[in-house]
Amino acid sequence: MAQSIKLADDIMKIVRRESELQSRSIAGQIAHWVRIGRAIEKSGNFDHARITAALAGELETTDLTDEEKDVWLDSFVEKLAQPGPGEDAFFIRRRRLGLGVGLDAAGNFVREKAAHKA
Repeated sequence: MAQSIKLADDIMKIVRRESELQSRSIAGQIAHWVRIGRAIEKSGNFDHARITAALAGELETTDLTDEEKDVWLDSFVEKLAQPGPGEDAFFIRRRRLGLGVGLDAAGNFVREKAAHKA
């Protein structure tokens, strides 16, 4: 029985591109990657719990296998791209005070007033 799922636009872009390159349907590409991922996890060279522990700072990344390091790095970069609980409040406060809220392409502070003009 087929099931519908929601995937982020950036993931779907990757799936579409790869499915075209591999001459697979989108569903076929996702199923293919699911089978590969499952095989890797069952291989004994990969333990998702170890990756989770490394992300939590409970395990040194040097203790991970090469396969685990690849997944850890992807997860780490993804987490860095998301603001932490206090970051949004910090930048809202800076905007209210008219202080710098980021950097432009040249490395100059962008202030709330300048951000509205752009």
